[in-house]
Amino acid sequence: MNKSSRLISKQDNFIYLMFALVLLAFGSALAQQFFDASAQRLVQSSTVVTLLIAVWNTNANHRLINRMALFPVAIVVAAAAGYWLDKAGLYYPHLLLMLVFFIVSAMKTAKQVIFTGEINGNKIIGAICLYLLLGLIWTLLYTLSELMWSNAFNGLTQNAKWYFIYPDLMYFSFVTLTTVGYGDISPAIPITRFLVYFQAIFGQFYMAILVASLVGAHMSKRQKFKLDHISETNEGNNH
Repeated sequence: MNKSSRLISKQDNFIYLMFALVLLAFGSALAQQFFDASAQRLVQSSTVVTLLIAVWNTNANHRLINRMALFPVAIVVAAAAGYWLDKAGLYYPHLLLMLVFFIVSAMKTAKQVIFTGEINGNKIIGAICLYLLLGLIWTLLYTLSELMWSNAFNGLTQNAKWYFIYPDLMYFSFVTLTTVGYGDISPAIPITRFLVYFQAIFGQFYMAILVASLVGAHMSKRQKFKLDHISETNEGNNH
């Protein structure tokens, strides 16, 4: 087994990544509902560290446990770095670094889902994780757009702090990705309109082509396995 195919194994799989992404969405909602908006920094830092463990993973389970021991320290360091960037007014570098991180994480996930190993349930979960990462990438693109033009979207509370508008734009991003389109938030300038319709088109093609193909291939493999097993059983009975 080569190095790339060992990246996702029984000890180190896409379940961790799925947990991290769901935690980010739920944590963002809790922070917005019950805490000061600046708590979004801690949510983002926790998720970045979790993604580092889940996506930029190790091949050995004991090494993963060793890294988990550093988890609280890494969260504090990441949160402090984010706070310092925000305090210095460096919103754009902060968000651009997050954007690059999510893009590279999505690329690594796509590589493992599409180009390594056989199709199995774990890869299907990985494809869903990639779908969620795409929603987060567009969230950051929308956030940067709103900070740059301040009137890029209708329906947002006007505020210069990115962590005030980020949860609303995350909600809008996933609503757009799934083409639900409630209409409470909408793009107001040509650039964001382009981003919105491109995301909607991409989301539909992703689910219709990639995920459907992976599920179909996995089901075909299981069906072939059952038929082979039945055939072997019948041959054994004949002998």
